Amino acid sequence: MIPVTGFEGATVAVLGLGRSGLATARALRAGGAEPVCWDDNPGARARAEVEGFTCRDLLKSGAFDDVASLIVSPGIPHLYPKPNPVIRAALVAGVPVDNDIGLFFRSIATQGWEQYDQAPRIVAVTGSNGKSTTVALLHHILQEAGRESQLAGNIGRGVLDIDPPGSGGVVVLELSSYQTDLARALTPDVAVFTNLSPDHLDRHAGMGGYFAAKRRLFAEGGPDRAIIGVDEDEGLYLAGQLSEAASDDRVIRISASQKLTGPGWQVFARKGFLSEYRKGRQAASIDLRQMQGLPGAHNHQNACAAYAAARALGLAPRLIEEALASYPGLPHRSQTIATHQGVRYVNDSKATNLDSAAKALSAFDNIRWICGGLEKEGGLDALRGQTGKVRKAYVIGREAAGFAMQLDVEAEVCITMAQAVARAAAEAEAGDTILLAPAAASFDQYDNFEQRGEDFIAEVQKRQGEAPAQPDGETI
Repeated sequence: MIPVTGFEGATVAVLGLGRSGLATARALRAGGAEPVCWDDNPGARARAEVEGFTCRDLLKSGAFDDVASLIVSPGIPHLYPKPNPVIRAALVAGVPVDNDIGLFFRSIATQGWEQYDQAPRIVAVTGSNGKSTTVALLHHILQEAGRESQLAGNIGRGVLDIDPPGSGGVVVLELSSYQTDLARALTPDVAVFTNLSPDHLDRHAGMGGYFAAKRRLFAEGGPDRAIIGVDEDEGLYLAGQLSEAASDDRVIRISASQKLTGPGWQVFARKGFLSEYRKGRQAASIDLRQMQGLPGAHNHQNACAAYAAARALGLAPRLIEEALASYPGLPHRSQTIATHQGVRYVNDSKATNLDSAAKALSAFDNIRWICGGLEKEGGLDALRGQTGKVRKAYVIGREAAGFAMQLDVEAEVCITMAQAVARAAAEAEAGDTILLAPAAASFDQYDNFEQRGEDFIAEVQKRQGEAPAQPDGETI
């Protein structure tokens, strides 16, 4: 645990008592603060009370009179589409609002660091797509290199749940826009921006607000080194804003669609090869084509981001290459779960938005595409022209008929995962890929994308009479 500093003897309110909320309350108490907690869910309040925390209705008059700060869980809106009433009450009372990420950065450095041979480093990764793969890949590289590494944030453990890092230790954080938008302290040593595509627009009142939330990771004190994906205009702009000159190697530009040139530090992937250039000269080259844990151009961008972060931490190219080759991939992200009678079954349930689904569709051939769910704002127009490798779509979800009508490929309305898998398997031929890449949220039928992916896996295994183990032994 990372004890929260700066609130010794003070009362701090905690709103939201899920995993991060309870971890925050524990860390505040460990640091000498007196947390008072609230959640609209009585069961969540009961769990907090079992741990000895005081619950206080924060909407009652005078609830914030003695409160030094309000700490908010990331899923609770603080501004758009409208502020949660408790957050609004805190703001009206003049009480500062923060989250666990802000508390982490203000509390992570300790006096003991002065005695370490090498200070710990914090790497934070944000962006629309590829965050989870990038942080998991970097964590894997560090472990393979024998470096102490902890994975936290949107993936792995809560940021305040981790152990204090030791000498030379690295904490790798995945941060969503919800987390970067509100945190009052953001001071990583290395910060990564993967890419930007429309997502969570209602929460940020449009693309401008969404990009502004991501940019805060690079503005609040500024990282020592910034790694920026420049395949979109926003990333190109951000890299330009952070650079003092074309040769400024505090900014590492990355790309999976173009060769990058100039006197600065560049890492890019083209035709399956990752290249690193510094001061106009090639420093390393890695063949990514046979790395089964990193299929497709979108994963090559993730490889560039993780490679650049590892290089910024001082790791050698050859060591990074060996770790890339042994990376097994993440569940629910381009995960091959079976190959049966020449048909490959791939679970990319994490492809919850149009951009991530389009990238999954570009990574495979002869696709029988299982898609659908809770459609996100803006419709499906961005997928038009991205479905050239799709033989047929099998649409799930409560609004499957409306979803199917927007697709520019032959589509069958299936509603349930069981029906979609059954129909796709019945029509598939050797050489086809049955791909779950929903291009939609899961909440109309499932609690989360993980549950949706597990349902897909179960249906595939049920029809093949297979045990839960992955039959071909690979996860990509």
